[in-house]
Amino acid sequence: MSVEFIGMIGTREASELHSPTVSITGGTIDLAYLRKFAKVHEDGGFDRVLVGYSSTGPDGFNVVSYVAAATERLKFLLAHRPGFVAPTLAARKLATLDHFSNGRVAVHIITGGSDIEQQRDGDWLDHDTRYRRTDEYLDVVRRVWTSEEPFDYEGEFYQLKQAFSEVKPLQQPHIPIYFGGASGAAVGVGAKHSNVYAFWGEPIAAIKQRIAEVKAAAPPGKDLKFSVSLRPILGETEAKAWEKAHYILSRINETRAKAGVQLSPGASLGPEAVGSLRLLDFAKESEIHDKRLWTPIAAATGARGNTTALVGTPEQVAESLFDYYKAGVTTLLIRGFDPVEDAIAYGRDVIPLVRQQVQQQERQTVTVA
Repeated sequence: MSVEFIGMIGTREASELHSPTVSITGGTIDLAYLRKFAKVHEDGGFDRVLVGYSSTGPDGFNVVSYVAAATERLKFLLAHRPGFVAPTLAARKLATLDHFSNGRVAVHIITGGSDIEQQRDGDWLDHDTRYRRTDEYLDVVRRVWTSEEPFDYEGEFYQLKQAFSEVKPLQQPHIPIYFGGASGAAVGVGAKHSNVYAFWGEPIAAIKQRIAEVKAAAPPGKDLKFSVSLRPILGETEAKAWEKAHYILSRINETRAKAGVQLSPGASLGPEAVGSLRLLDFAKESEIHDKRLWTPIAAATGARGNTTALVGTPEQVAESLFDYYKAGVTTLLIRGFDPVEDAIAYGRDVIPLVRQQVQQQERQTVTVA
């Protein structure tokens, strides 16, 4: 299929509905829940699941290894922050994992938009310097994956002599690289290195503009794909979907108030979190963009991550997802506020509709050609 659906799994039940301080990328480990969460996505027809990263959460390499053994078809997108594992070692770890998962792993490079997150792991580089390091990091990783001979490397951050790996990725020419980052510093690095460039759920006109910017920064002739991350809220009718959306927002505000979390939009994000600041700007402009892109949850949570929603019936949400596909997006990352139940609903009620629309579009394109 020319459209890819990605979900997201965590090691224990977590959502903004449960706590403002508990993230799907952190916390304790519930093995039974993790297996169930992965199988729900596999049975629901998702292509991949994202295994996120935080400076306080479980190690993603081990999480992927565990759920790969518990699934058969499902692929994995491992979030990875450059700088904490040497690029030569990261390349070997990923290549090894690619073999043990039978070629089902991809890596999602997240350079880091929060100084606080970085400093927990001892990284004191500023935002733009981190992206320069990522550029070198991915240069090295790619060469370790593809080089048939030992090589030397002299960079600002990494100096290597006779670097080499006997284990190469099962997937050739190398493991797929996804990349996230909304800043100007991110675009050049991501356009150079990634196979798929990922955006958060912005209005379609903004996504079109960002696709054009990334393509303009890419090496000539490079085939780049694009991803958008969204939080669908479904209802049997449109009215019920909006009722559910407002209930979710009220629950989030209630849990934040009980926990004593008071966050002015963007207050503690810092200027380095460009993607979050962009979502907050869209939230200030309007509660609803396009047909049904809903922004109040992003505003209520400081737009920490994937926080814009598509609200409607399964047919309406599928139509809006297809609108992103028509805008040039071929990967759709969707996750819910009730993680397991929503993943089941997406697999049953939304994904088949979008795939059907994509197939119809492809047939029409072939017929016209």
